Amino acid sequence: MRHSLPIAPQFYVTAPQPCPYLDGRMERKLFTALQGDGAEKLNNALSQQGFRRSQNVLYRPSCADCSACLSARIKVADFAPTKSQKRVLKRNRDLTRSASSPWATEAQYALFRDYLDSRHATGGMADMDLFEFAAMVEETPIRTRLIEYRIGDAAKDDTYEGLRAVSLTDVLGDGLSMVYSFFAPERMKSSVGTYLILDHVQIARELGLPYVYLGYWVPGSDKMGYKANFKGVEIFRNGAWETLHDPDDYTAEVNPMSVSPIAEQVARIELPDS
Repeated sequence: MRHSLPIAPQFYVTAPQPCPYLDGRMERKLFTALQGDGAEKLNNALSQQGFRRSQNVLYRPSCADCSACLSARIKVADFAPTKSQKRVLKRNRDLTRSASSPWATEAQYALFRDYLDSRHATGGMADMDLFEFAAMVEETPIRTRLIEYRIGDAAKDDTYEGLRAVSLTDVLGDGLSMVYSFFAPERMKSSVGTYLILDHVQIARELGLPYVYLGYWVPGSDKMGYKANFKGVEIFRNGAWETLHDPDDYTAEVNPMSVSPIAEQVARIELPDS
């Protein structure tokens, strides 16, 4: 009888390209494929070590001379909304939430295009067509949900006009991971992006999950600064999660000596069942 041994994940590094967060810097990512029967365990284990999912890939920044990007999550037990965030909840109380399996629709894509054209017209996703959008939503080997926010009764309105925000969200063993969110440009005044995070904290509470994973917080980047506005935020730094204190105490480090060699970074990754 032929026996086959389980194959350990193989890690690779992308070629350097311009950083989308800090001007004048180059970014590089450490990544591995997310596939097979162990995909769920691998995603859980690596998410707890600062990795993020994009379709069938898990990645983490691994820049040659910069360690500014820090994975961030909200510890639900320590979260309490500020007065400003309570006002955000009130301004968006006309929205109704519904969750479904990750299946892309034309209404979602139309909203996605409006969002990109308004906020990220020159970004990496600017040319994404409907088929690429569907791949982003549907190509997932793990437990993923599409959470839609509509005006009024979500069950009765599946048109573009009723759709106001969408979040592609992974359900991890210890929390919710907000993979990608987008919303109607006119909802910017009501801070709907903040509202989506606040609502995910509520969903995590309802499910008894301790964390909401937000992606990367980058000191010095206006695009990512809002993530430091939530009480209970933790960041993954030097191989461990720590409470984010005063954001001004963190700097966008630029020093090749502050970044471990790739081989050392990979050696420190704790794989499931290892």
